Amino acid sequence: MADTQQLRRLLLAHFDAHARDMPWRRTRDAYAIWVSEIMLQQTRVETVIPYYERFIERFPTPQALAEAHEDEVLAAWSGLGYYRRARLLHAGVREVVASYGGSVPEDAEARLALPGIGRYTAGAIGSIAFGKQEPLVDGNVARVLSRIFLIDSPLGRADTQRALWAKAEQLVRGERPGDLNQALMEHGATVCTPKSARCDECPLRQVCGAHAEGRVEELPVPRAKKAPREQHLVAVAATSGRGAQRCIWLVKSQQALFGGLFGLPTLDAAGDLRDDARCALKLAGISARLGPRRAKLTHLLSHRKLRLQLATATGASAEATGDLRLFALKELADVGVSSLTRRSLEALQLI
Repeated sequence: MADTQQLRRLLLAHFDAHARDMPWRRTRDAYAIWVSEIMLQQTRVETVIPYYERFIERFPTPQALAEAHEDEVLAAWSGLGYYRRARLLHAGVREVVASYGGSVPEDAEARLALPGIGRYTAGAIGSIAFGKQEPLVDGNVARVLSRIFLIDSPLGRADTQRALWAKAEQLVRGERPGDLNQALMEHGATVCTPKSARCDECPLRQVCGAHAEGRVEELPVPRAKKAPREQHLVAVAATSGRGAQRCIWLVKSQQALFGGLFGLPTLDAAGDLRDDARCALKLAGISARLGPRRAKLTHLLSHRKLRLQLATATGASAEATGDLRLFALKELADVGVSSLTRRSLEALQLI
């Protein structure tokens, strides 16, 4: 296997020659890098790019984001999923404005103390924005290091994490720490992929333990996965008006899953759809007549499978509050709603 300096040279040379052009790689602004790293968590690069560009255009500075209402932030995030990320980013940036005058702190401990910033995000900001020799380990980096150094204990286990972070810390020491960390992530995303790794094109193949022992496909050892829990729900689209003036009542979810997002009045299914729909409307504080239109859909999340029965109601009226608001259907693109809400309205042919 390669020594640390040899690996650094190989990774940086390959990165210099083959790095993909991404908008967050054209800046060393710590705030912009922070936004990109939060968006990239559990989300593909090609999905993130348009969201990132729109988000930075709308909130170009920490001050702009800190001053925005949460609804605006969630609307800009709408469709990207994992909305807790957006709320924590918002909270973290507000802390930066309040405590550091709007400048992301260079001190690693100060960054780690911010809401929503863990060891990985702190390392990404520190190395890429500030040129600090701070390591990072994400899924791509874990795969590359597991294969090179034959780390064959399951991902997620404490001893595995210690081994991965120790190797990452060794590698980041030296010149260009930000590029080195990006090279590791890029290598895992484009060459050392989960399946059908491109070993024939890999500049590290001669020093890779897994390649030498024919174990590329078995490493890293995955963590045990739990089957997603199934949940049956009833949701109601309560509308008023007609045609271009048609509006819909949405409630702000208090559940951790979609907390802070506006969505249809929803509750756990108990039995009869009409009874459940009436109950959902009553709990939301909406008076309306149930309509004939119905639909069903299944929405799969990383840890939960949601099975929805959907109903419509017309002539809806209610007293608007901060958590219950009337929106024109045509303005929903500017509202913080989840992809599940959009799918539900599409299934009911309302948008």
